[in-house]
Amino acid sequence: MEFDPPACERTEVRVHEMIDIESLKVDLGELWIPAIYGEKVRPLRTRSVQMSIPERENSPEISHTLLGIEMKVGKLRIATPDLATARYLRVFARLGCSEVAVPYDISKISGIADLLETGWQRMNLMLEGTTKRYRNRVIKTARSEVADLGAGEMMPEFNTRTKQRSD
Repeated sequence: MEFDPPACERTEVRVHEMIDIESLKVDLGELWIPAIYGEKVRPLRTRSVQMSIPERENSPEISHTLLGIEMKVGKLRIATPDLATARYLRVFARLGCSEVAVPYDISKISGIADLLETGWQRMNLMLEGTTKRYRNRVIKTARSEVADLGAGEMMPEFNTRTKQRSD
């Protein structure tokens, strides 16, 4: 006959297994999604994208349609210009971010999307075996940090001087 510890002892073990959010950030380091967003995206020229999605963890899907590539979050469909942008937005849709900045230079989106997806996967691995409540707290923290960094302007400013002919 196996010994089954009382319920109070089992919950104590779970609490010790849970990682503090600050130590999770330290363990993830450069792969913490808000850190990637703050260091790699916000310093760039960006445009703001709004998504009418619930502020919770979502399960977005990317679909290839006859009209291009779209991301589906629940019943909402968001058309994207390319696969890299869809992958980029999917990470923020998973977190439940309703407004994010997207780099205006499309050549940078793919590399940043790779980093964000790696950060998401690493965070998932670290949260494996924790409670749903703790997972939700971590995702809410990440979402609020992204929101604090802001989404920027709807369209970027182009303050460049042009040479004009002097005839």
